[in-house]
Amino acid sequence: MQAHTHTRRHCLTNPFESPVSPAARDADAATAVSAESTSPSDYDAFLATHLPTQPKNIQRYELDNSWLWIKRTGPLIPAWRYRILSVLRMLINEPVLGPVINHGGREAIATEVRRLRDLTARGIRVPRVLASSDDGFLMNHLGIPGQDVPSLGNQIRAVVPEGSGAVLPLWQQGLAMIDQVHACGSVLSQAFARNFVICPDGELACVDFEDDPQAVLPMPICQLRDALCYAHSTAIYLSSAGALHEARAIWQDWLTHPARGPEFHAALRNTLRRMRWLRHLPNNRKLGRDTQRLRAMWDLMRPA
Repeated sequence: MQAHTHTRRHCLTNPFESPVSPAARDADAATAVSAESTSPSDYDAFLATHLPTQPKNIQRYELDNSWLWIKRTGPLIPAWRYRILSVLRMLINEPVLGPVINHGGREAIATEVRRLRDLTARGIRVPRVLASSDDGFLMNHLGIPGQDVPSLGNQIRAVVPEGSGAVLPLWQQGLAMIDQVHACGSVLSQAFARNFVICPDGELACVDFEDDPQAVLPMPICQLRDALCYAHSTAIYLSSAGALHEARAIWQDWLTHPARGPEFHAALRNTLRRMRWLRHLPNNRKLGRDTQRLRAMWDLMRPA
């Protein structure tokens, strides 16, 4: 077989999109390999053939005019993957935000395969597992072959100059996706906007399931983690677009949806009490972007 290869940078948590962040630019490169035609029903054989010689943790393959991805076991999951949760836990003294550590290797592969298959069975749009083994799995591409799939976070950031009318519909899509996941009896892993991708039909899909909070935490706490992660990753864009006032009303209504019960609201009240000091932070970049994110998060979530 004559194989053509090219390399592009990608974020390991979202292999479907070209990166924009420094962390993503520093991630391992993914190589696209043109493979010989293989029957779609023979994905197990395809995985068995390519996994042992795959040099990167995530690699794209072009097969029968389709894009496929193989994710393989790798070294320990790097600490930066959990940095945001760790910092949030420290700053607002919120134990529920402690990262659910996954040590990588076969454990991470088994967790992600199990979670992807479970969410697929529940009707949640995620990458479809086509074949799996102890050391890796094969999944489909969420977009059109030849095209990256943008993350919701990057798309919201891109339309900030267009104002609240452009930002709010995208932001509400993320809330609706979290609702869908919670209503079906599941939770996300890290519900940051970067872990939602916009498919060609405009609908969202979820990615990155190497850890499973529900395995170690009660459902209401997992739901609160999802809410906090999403608020932290999006509030700054709502603020920049002048959309916070409208978003607060939408957020308060979203909290009342039936997927979230009394235990969720009790945990949320405790969290908001711990967060009250954030109202004293400046709502500008004087103390840095991270501080600005926290202040915007408080402005979105503060009690009415």
